[in-house]
Amino acid sequence: MPARRSREHGPLERGARAILRESSRSMAKVERSCASAVAAAAEAMIASIEAGGTVYFCGNGGSAADAQHLACELAGRYLVDRPALPAVALSTNTSSLTAIGNDYGFEHVFSRQLEGLGSPGDVLVAITTSGTSPNVIRAVRTAQRLGMTVIGMTGPKGARFAAECDVALVSHGGVTPRIQEGHIAMGHALCELVERALFPAKRGRGRPTRRSGKAARS
Repeated sequence: MPARRSREHGPLERGARAILRESSRSMAKVERSCASAVAAAAEAMIASIEAGGTVYFCGNGGSAADAQHLACELAGRYLVDRPALPAVALSTNTSSLTAIGNDYGFEHVFSRQLEGLGSPGDVLVAITTSGTSPNVIRAVRTAQRLGMTVIGMTGPKGARFAAECDVALVSHGGVTPRIQEGHIAMGHALCELVERALFPAKRGRGRPTRRSGKAARS
């Protein structure tokens, strides 16, 4: 028992507390600086889905994982049972990624897919902690040429990238893990705001009061 008590108050626990405090401080900065931008991004996604549009996500590495995570929250469910929402992560089709990367170069793996899938009024959520990922930047520019709305997620060094986006969600963490924690928190907030707006009543037991998906086109 004494040995266990010693471990509980040892260097690992002190380290864990320090990391969690740092994360908490970083998240407080995100709340203070990004709430307005998160609301604007949610409004853009809601408007697109109501008009029959699709929300696309892209990113590399951990940001690819975040892109897939957030797309499945919309396509599957977040908090309530309700109809599926149109959301696609551009990092999931390995045949497309490898073929495009091999034939055109890795910087084209997202933009090439958008050329075939994207339409005016759709939304691209582009995630890059550094703000310098060539394939994400190219996807942003392709989306803009197609008449899509671009929501960018980046870190404090991504000011130039943020300036290219219609809405920028800038996580102010000092290191990549803190930046990514801000991104997934803001992504979860987006999913919840979209779900609340489109399905405000009956928690998925009836039709949404706002139109969603491709039904809006008919």
